[in-house]
Amino acid sequence: MPERVFLVVAYDGAELLDIACVTSALDIANRIGADPPYRTVLATLGRRTVACDSGLRLESGAALERVNEPLDTVLVTGGLGHERAAANVHLVGHVRRLAPLARRVASVCTGSTVLAEAGLLTGRRATTHWLHAAALAERYPDVLVDAEPVWIRDGHVITSGGVTSALDLTLALIEEDNGPAVARGVALGTVAYLQRPSGQAQISMFLARRGTDDFVVRRATDHIAGHLTDDLTGSALAHRFGVSERHLSRLFRTYVQLTPARYVRRARTEAAAHLLTTTVLPLPAVARRCGFGSTESLRQGFLERFGVPPSTYRSQGSGTAAHGSGPVAR
Repeated sequence: MPERVFLVVAYDGAELLDIACVTSALDIANRIGADPPYRTVLATLGRRTVACDSGLRLESGAALERVNEPLDTVLVTGGLGHERAAANVHLVGHVRRLAPLARRVASVCTGSTVLAEAGLLTGRRATTHWLHAAALAERYPDVLVDAEPVWIRDGHVITSGGVTSALDLTLALIEEDNGPAVARGVALGTVAYLQRPSGQAQISMFLARRGTDDFVVRRATDHIAGHLTDDLTGSALAHRFGVSERHLSRLFRTYVQLTPARYVRRARTEAAAHLLTTTVLPLPAVARRCGFGSTESLRQGFLERFGVPPSTYRSQGSGTAAHGSGPVAR
């Protein structure tokens, strides 16, 4: 194979970062030894220049309707124009036509809407930007939408979450094609985390918790984040914040869709995930720092949250883990 043709499908209202994360990572891979090299082609209908969300314009490299060569990868970008793109029967038709010519098909962010409209996600697990996941699931009930992961692979079809998850997806594809050394080199070149495991949540709960409107829940979640090694049982939290345990549980179910106990376990697990990928602390030390009573409790938390044990999570995502400790929570 002289080259891997990587076709990026774009349209008006595409998100520039969705495109640049992919194309820049592939370019760096070529510079450090991707074999065979990637040939990245930006394709649009009629080879028209596209206006990105940001207002910048991108010149197309190929007319989508004229592409007939064998392809390594077809990737549909996301952006605010994804619904108009999915409503364009010509664009969707050509994506559907090109899919069998490619070894794999992918989307970034809301590009999954175009894949779904083309019937390429029917019966498959898929993800998209977390803000648009509910709409995708409602519009395409035959697609098994999961808003949590950074990216999902189901057979030869790969979908990724919002914006910068494009880099995580591309690093994973580069590693699949060329091995971990080249992928690690690309991550270093982009000063990126190598690489978030596919099952990692798009939005950390330490950020998401800020969205609640309830004062008690805000105080409780802030306390949990800063005191992971304390007694965080439901009764202890209820006593601290002057409510009954039953009322606290009701508030948590309403505002964060988790019981206090499950929220605490998830908070400790996410904090442990951060330590595993940013330090070389042994598992027992990570467990202690994050409030787990044992490494087995830590293991159960990871299996529940990420589907893999902590040792596997670390090996998947800690290629450049730093020595030392570091913060307990993001």
